Amino acid sequence: MKRQAVRRVDYEKELRRRGVRITRPRRIILGILSETEDHPDALEIFRRAVAVDSSISLSTVYRTMKLLGDLGAIHRHAFEGGPSRFEHATGDHHDHLIDIESGDVIEFKSDRIEQLQNEIALALGYDIVHHRLELYGRKRRTG
Repeated sequence: MKRQAVRRVDYEKELRRRGVRITRPRRIILGILSETEDHPDALEIFRRAVAVDSSISLSTVYRTMKLLGDLGAIHRHAFEGGPSRFEHATGDHHDHLIDIESGDVIEFKSDRIEQLQNEIALALGYDIVHHRLELYGRKRRTG
């Protein structure tokens, strides 16, 4: 499931609302994040930011990502021991399939999986308050 390109997350507005100063480097990073459709890691965000403004530092990227994570504006994922990767915190719940050869992250939804998880929790006497499902695989070879 690819993100809809029309959806733009306004991180700058959210940070201003919380009293955070928006510097030029931070504005560039926020613009990159608001338009991304993948799950970039900090180094990839840095690479994209430096292409716009070579004065942006990696530490600025890390600080910005931590701030957005602390505010709940982004989700941080550490897929199978790799570097932390980030995605928008907005939108419907979904799960992830990680291609172990390419590193691609594929988003998917399954009502059957959601129902089964709820049934298991109920049978064990629990209500699910949060969950994250990550599947790891490789593309099937045909032929």
